[in-house]
Amino acid sequence: MTTYEPSDMKRNQQLRRARRGNVIVLSAILMVAMMAMIAFAVDLGYLYNARTEMQRAADASAIAACWELIDEKVVTGASNSAVVTEDARTKARQFVALNKIGQASANLSNEDISVGYIANPGNPASPFLTTGYTGAPNALKLRIRRTAQQNGAVPLFFGPVLGVNSAAMESEATAAYLPGISGFKAPSDGSPLGILPYALDQGTWDAMLAGGGSDSYCFAESSGSVGAGHDGIREVNLFPQGTGSPGNRGTVDIGGANNSTSDIARQIVNGISKSDMAQMPGGQLCFDSSGKLCLNGDTGISAGVKDELASIIGDTRIIPIFSNCSGNGNNAVYTIVKFVGVRVMYVKLTGSNKQVMVQPAVCVTKGGIQSTTFKSDFVYSPVWLVR
Repeated sequence: MTTYEPSDMKRNQQLRRARRGNVIVLSAILMVAMMAMIAFAVDLGYLYNARTEMQRAADASAIAACWELIDEKVVTGASNSAVVTEDARTKARQFVALNKIGQASANLSNEDISVGYIANPGNPASPFLTTGYTGAPNALKLRIRRTAQQNGAVPLFFGPVLGVNSAAMESEATAAYLPGISGFKAPSDGSPLGILPYALDQGTWDAMLAGGGSDSYCFAESSGSVGAGHDGIREVNLFPQGTGSPGNRGTVDIGGANNSTSDIARQIVNGISKSDMAQMPGGQLCFDSSGKLCLNGDTGISAGVKDELASIIGDTRIIPIFSNCSGNGNNAVYTIVKFVGVRVMYVKLTGSNKQVMVQPAVCVTKGGIQSTTFKSDFVYSPVWLVR
């Protein structure tokens, strides 16, 4: 039998109490460490969410503001780069203010918004120019900051315990569009191209831009309707007039040769389909090295598509402009030298004085092929994030 002395029992009790104390201290240390980790995780998650909100706000605001650079007034010659630049800056500030970052709205300073030009937006190495470029601006870059100097740094919940009260962060986004389009390919999303299969001669188009033609119709953007009146934008008639043969100014084949009336009707209403484009050389409508594109022609505009043309009054479309036409009827060959944006204003294909009146209009389309030499009037790509 083991015999314990009173002194041994006392030492054992002391050891047990010491062990319990150590366990309590260790538990407290672990608890503090765990709480610190939780606090760190909460602040880290909050900062991650704030950064996501900031980048989303920058992306959305850059896109919205860049759309302001596509100026509808370009068709009248009244476009003013200074005005559209200021409109874009205003839109950027509005959108940023609507998107809260870390439960607070942000403001943009003048130095946070840059408007300029990117020659090739699809190339990340293409420089963003704010000076020294010709033509209208096509790109906008903005920066959102939450720093001590701008909008205040993002406050932390538990950081102050460790002596860190806030964290600074910033995000950038750049949006742009293509102002020079030399041709088209089928959009990657399978959507159709809004091209009318009707060619207009270059002389008539240029004369209209120089102030010729009539101004008898106006478009109300608020209602999307067309009415009689003046809007300062000239109109031109697509229907062949005084050419001696309707084949000298009529339909062009985009897709299969000798398109039927039903094919033309479909293209008028729905646009040029992916399957239409697949039948073109290389699957594209694109100028060659000399800046020309040859398209086969049909006879003139048929009254069989008057209802289809009437259904797109007020809508924008793209038409090809030709410099020369050889042959007549189905043997006609058009030499296309540019594409232009128009709005259909009036259609009358019965009786005498047949008319398909269009006026210049800004037309935004997917599938555009960028041009190093400007080959389009009023035709642009959609705005997209490039950086």
